[in-house]
Amino acid sequence: MNTNTNELIHRIRKNMLQLSKGQKLIANYVLEHYEKAVYLTAAKLGIIVGVSESTVVRFANELGYDGYPKFQEALEELVKSKLTAMQRLEVTTDRINMQHLLKGVLQTDEEKIRYTREQIDEEAFDLAIDKILKAKTIYILGVRSSAGLANFLGFYFNIIFNNIKLVSTNSVSEMFELIHRIDKDDVIIGISFPRYSKTVLKALEFAKDKEASVIAITDSYISPIASYSDCTLVGRSEMISFVDSLVAPLSIINAIIVAVSLKKKDEFATNLEHLEKIWVEYEVYDDSKKETYNN
Repeated sequence: MNTNTNELIHRIRKNMLQLSKGQKLIANYVLEHYEKAVYLTAAKLGIIVGVSESTVVRFANELGYDGYPKFQEALEELVKSKLTAMQRLEVTTDRINMQHLLKGVLQTDEEKIRYTREQIDEEAFDLAIDKILKAKTIYILGVRSSAGLANFLGFYFNIIFNNIKLVSTNSVSEMFELIHRIDKDDVIIGISFPRYSKTVLKALEFAKDKEASVIAITDSYISPIASYSDCTLVGRSEMISFVDSLVAPLSIINAIIVAVSLKKKDEFATNLEHLEKIWVEYEVYDDSKKETYNN
């Protein structure tokens, strides 16, 4: 559990003796049922515990949070790190309307993209593009569920650049073998979402010590990898689900690819033209036209 996660539990335990009777009921419920409490409004939490909405709000303030929404953000961080895959699956089962599962998942993904669009730091994005374009070598790091994102970015970057190193191994020793030459002229793009990978965290810590530029693509500014980054790009993810919703982070990656391709338009066009000839010569794609028959 990271220090931010410990913070909420520490605050509750530190203030427990001075809490009112009603606030202690809230505290105990949160500690025992954090995976459910995270989705409750102040009013609903009050109803479940048997106190007023105002008591819930005062409870959040008593812990030092500037209102209930800030308390919920801290609670989200607790949930992200503590839930096992099985617990996440159980909670998801309780939340999803099985009669409209497809539309429900699509709506959730839509909400994540909308939230990301509203919250994204465009200055950080522009800085990331600048660092990528100036880098001697571009390292792309993503493991486990984030490996797909890293591979997607690596696929297109390999068409645009000739200085790409994709690191998607789960082996710590192999990971360090791949990045041990990283230095101040390089950039590393670290991708990590809950449950956060220690492999990625260690790699970015190493890269930072080597004075390389670090770009983090993650779900929060208080994500563990954000502490090592020069620019953090936050993509909202679905935090309680056995299958992580990573459509918003993928949209950010799409934007990165489009941005660098436009900045390197001439070189990119030359590379594409060369590749197109190779694809045709070696029949990489099926371009045969299908005949249409009239009955």
